Amino acid sequence: MDAFGDLLRGVRSHGSVFGYSTLSAPWSVDFVEGAPLTLCVIVDGGGWIVREGQEPLRVAFGDCVVVRGPEPFSFRDAKDTTAAMVTGAYPVHGEIGDRLMEALPPVLRVPVDADEDAAAVARFLASEVAADRPGQQIVLDRLLDWLLVCTLRAWFDDQRESAPPWYSAQHDPVVGPVLRLVHSEIGAPWTVAALARRAGVSRATLAKRFTDLVGEPPLTYLTRWRMTVAADRLADQPDLSIAAVAHEVGYADAFAFSNAFKRVKGVNPSTYRAQAQRVAR
Repeated sequence: MDAFGDLLRGVRSHGSVFGYSTLSAPWSVDFVEGAPLTLCVIVDGGGWIVREGQEPLRVAFGDCVVVRGPEPFSFRDAKDTTAAMVTGAYPVHGEIGDRLMEALPPVLRVPVDADEDAAAVARFLASEVAADRPGQQIVLDRLLDWLLVCTLRAWFDDQRESAPPWYSAQHDPVVGPVLRLVHSEIGAPWTVAALARRAGVSRATLAKRFTDLVGEPPLTYLTRWRMTVAADRLADQPDLSIAAVAHEVGYADAFAFSNAFKRVKGVNPSTYRAQAQRVAR
């Protein structure tokens, strides 16, 4: 797992709203349900994505558009145009989901030919929606999942210097492997020395390079990520003990974990869990 993959791990089309629309002018489709994340794939024709407070965005065949909610938006026609669009609305929640949402603009567009993987999936998606075959919904859900990941990855790659530091740093030969270690082995007893040894550099080199590229020291990043994961476990799994959550994110005892959690989140794990449960009711 890596920093980008971890943010998308819980984003699935299971339970999402799926729609396929063929539209003849004049037309307008309003999305008012307030989904946290909506993927729109234009499989024929074109139009405009309109969201309050944003410049209207012209979209055409092959474009993949991601709209960050919960604000409503519309897909409207250009003069005398027809269109066909596939949409998937994704439930994104929790602190891991918040981290993804904070990295995205209100609306982003990626031309399908900007990413070879996305282009191949979009072509297959267009052919699949035109058919009526057994298991079609499952196929379309999986294709939308794949296309969402490809679209977001292509958009982040195109941002270059303005991409989030944790994304850009993944391409660094020293910091990239360290980020992958932190995300794939979150419960390991990491120290700067251990991470530097795995990266093949000195502790001083790793500490400086990581801080320069990511914006914070390696163990500060590790602790924040551990507490982000722990917060979602506390909220989503009420039967999981605090000690079990602590062990999962690399703490040998609940006391040390509780101190670290309160230092980062401002409340202890029990209070955070109670607050999360009240919000969920």
